[in-house]
Amino acid sequence: MSFKFTEENINKINEITTHYPDKQPAVMAALYIGQEQNGWVSYEVMEEVASVLEMKPEDVLGITTFYTMYHQKPAGKYHLQVCTNVSCMLRGGYKIYEHVKDKLGIDNGQVTDDKMFSLEEVECMGSCGTAPMIAVNEDYYENLDIQQIDQILESLKNK
Repeated sequence: MSFKFTEENINKINEITTHYPDKQPAVMAALYIGQEQNGWVSYEVMEEVASVLEMKPEDVLGITTFYTMYHQKPAGKYHLQVCTNVSCMLRGGYKIYEHVKDKLGIDNGQVTDDKMFSLEEVECMGSCGTAPMIAVNEDYYENLDIQQIDQILESLKNK
C-alpha cells in the first residue's frame, strides 16, 4: 500500500517550508498533516514525508517514535489520552484512566470494536494546574471527575 499527499496537503507543506531556511524543520507539521490524511502515521506516510522534505526515512521514524502525538497504528475517531503523571495522579488520574478503560472495554493502545474510541495513558500534557485532565483528539478537558468523564463519553457517542 502506498501513500501520497493530496495536492492540497502538498501545498500546505510547501507553504510551511517557506518559514524555514531548509525543508527539514517542517517535519513535525508534515507528519501531522500525513496523520490527518491517513488516520495514522504508517511507514508509508513516513517515507512520503521523508521524500517531500528531502530527509532520510530513519530520521523521520526517529521523530515519529519520539513524540506521542503521532499515532503509529490506527486510532479511533476519538483518541482519548488520559494523563497519569504526578499532578494528575495525585488528583485522581489513575481512577479516571481505570474508569475509561472499564467503560469502553479496552486497554491502553486499543481501539473499540466500532472504531469510535482509542485509549492511551500518557505522561504530562502540560495541564498540571488543572489536573486531572484528558485530551480527546485536540481538545483538553480539565479539572475532571468521574461524572464529567461519563458526560464527555456520552456526548461523543451521540455525535
